[in-house]
Amino acid sequence: MHPAFLYLPGDRLTVPELSAARIDGLVVDLGEGYIPADLVESPSARAAAIASLVPVDTAASGPSAAWIHGAGDAPPARHHVRRAVSHRIRPALPSRVILHDTALPRAHVVMIGGVPVMTPERTMVDLALGLHRDESLRRWMLLLAHAEPRLVPAALVALGTMIRVPGKRAGRGALERLLVRTR
Repeated sequence: MHPAFLYLPGDRLTVPELSAARIDGLVVDLGEGYIPADLVESPSARAAAIASLVPVDTAASGPSAAWIHGAGDAPPARHHVRRAVSHRIRPALPSRVILHDTALPRAHVVMIGGVPVMTPERTMVDLALGLHRDESLRRWMLLLAHAEPRLVPAALVALGTMIRVPGKRAGRGALERLLVRTR
């Protein structure tokens, strides 16, 4: 998506101007910004809309990555990012962003709309692994499976190769039930 189609509040237009354009039906809100109402919402548009929330050396992960990959209509209330470098970082984060401070291998990061994002398969795996801590992740698993059904069996295979990972048993069970539902 061309950056000219993304309107961030205070950038080219003020918040009152964007609000008026939204009321007139000229733009719709998307993430942290607005896009023209007739523009097709794409993964690159979604990623660009939250680019300001993804610090350097991190990648969008969890529910944020699922939303970018097409899960659901609305972005998550709190965005998730994960460290995408091997060394420790200390980014200044807004209160709406959660940093997961475990390194994400380069093979599990894709660039979408100029923003590093966790791959769809790894996103499904991480959502499944996090279920034992946060039941709300199940919703994002369902939405992502609806957007890309092939991810469920791929995530099961990837989960099977992991050894001694917290949440693996609960994640595998959730993915197996999801596999039955999507068939």
